[in-house]
Amino acid sequence: MLRRPFLLLSLPVFVWLLLLPLSALGSGFTELGRLAERGFVIGAEARLLDNDEVLGSIAPEHQLSPASVSKAYLAAAALDRWGPQHRFTTRLASDAVLDGEGVLRGDLVFEGSGDPGLATEDLWRLSQRLHQRGVREVTGRLVISQWRFGPVACLTTDRCEGRERVANTYSALLSAAGINHGNWCVNVAPGGEAQAPARITSCDSQAPIVAVDNQVITLASGGATELDAERITRDGEDVMVLRGTIAGDAAPRDVYRTSGDPATQTARTLAAMLEQAGIRVGGGQATTVQPPSPAARTLASIEGRPLQALLVDTLHYSNNFMADMLTLGLAEVPRPSLPDGAAAIEHFVAGIPDHGSFTLESGSGLTPENRTTARGINALLASFYHRPALFPAFVAGLQTPSNGVMRFLHRGSPIVQNRVMLKTGTLNQPVAVRAVGGYFRTRTGRWGVFSALVNGTATTPWLNWRQVLDPLTRDLEQMIDAN
Repeated sequence: MLRRPFLLLSLPVFVWLLLLPLSALGSGFTELGRLAERGFVIGAEARLLDNDEVLGSIAPEHQLSPASVSKAYLAAAALDRWGPQHRFTTRLASDAVLDGEGVLRGDLVFEGSGDPGLATEDLWRLSQRLHQRGVREVTGRLVISQWRFGPVACLTTDRCEGRERVANTYSALLSAAGINHGNWCVNVAPGGEAQAPARITSCDSQAPIVAVDNQVITLASGGATELDAERITRDGEDVMVLRGTIAGDAAPRDVYRTSGDPATQTARTLAAMLEQAGIRVGGGQATTVQPPSPAARTLASIEGRPLQALLVDTLHYSNNFMADMLTLGLAEVPRPSLPDGAAAIEHFVAGIPDHGSFTLESGSGLTPENRTTARGINALLASFYHRPALFPAFVAGLQTPSNGVMRFLHRGSPIVQNRVMLKTGTLNQPVAVRAVGGYFRTRTGRWGVFSALVNGTATTPWLNWRQVLDPLTRDLEQMIDAN
């Protein structure tokens, strides 16, 4: 659920669209255009890239919500700014003295770089490098610095409510020092016998790093495994509340839920990694929004995965945490908000020829105020097609329906399944949004771009992907076959 009103269009424009004949509404999109008869608002366009011929259009300049198709804009702006091989560097630093016995007499500072792909494995590598440096004990604190950005103000109901409790993995809070996409992970395994409590362990360490309220009961072999999980923050402490049953012969299950404070999550996880590496921290843990001291020396550092690999995960899995972390990294101001990062993307889009009006508040698309047009999305796609140094990294983030990770895309004829590369976007509140944009290859090998934005209204609150993809793929099949 999202908090702001969702104003799609004025009543006169909506009535005008409904009164248009179907041929005017759906030129080239005759199947998709039928959704307008049911009250949905549509913007769509398909065109060839070699001669700019328009194969189909429905109100292509109408401003609509793109939902997670916004991530295509984020990906393009990030590639334009940093290039495909850019890596974020995360470091451990200190201005304290390391003596000959391996004792660091002061604080150890983890400087968050805003790497959206940072994971426990990276913290383990960082801990190992600190051990290789000769550090065996830290007398001061482990300090997590999120000075670049964080804590970041929430803009949507999901994230705002997630500060206290959450039952999902997609509304993670944001911090330059976040890890594991802002999620805790616990492993649930059967207990020793029927009716015994399940065994709960941390996915990331030998010792527990998040409190657990275990209400999962072990059943006899062959019983039903039904797990329910919620993260609740009690008196500033995250608790994973697990309910349900697990069969005695069931395989262990990993369960993820977003944390209430990403920087604190990193502090606890890193402390566990340091302990396992044989490095004792005597002064506890703390978080700060201050940068390390100018006198701080780097004791260990790691480079994350290249940007082109991060974007594959961001786009394929439509990862909101990764998208908004990258958005914040693009901002030109210190300690930015999401709109600050979005402003940098808007500035990039302003340089795309023939794009037109564009409004962005988050790179993830979770904010329903984002606005673009079908023609604008196609202008973005066309511009990157003509940038050979960046196009391979950009198009690699899009999914081909035949082998995409999103199973709802596995539909349509083999023509569409294997000749289309796309990004989808979904919102359900305050009204339904189903959006898609991408490239296609015709029978003769010509490249084309297409986009379709379908937005609901107060009187058309529900829309599923089948209702959009089935007619859209039939329209695309006709265009691909005819060219």
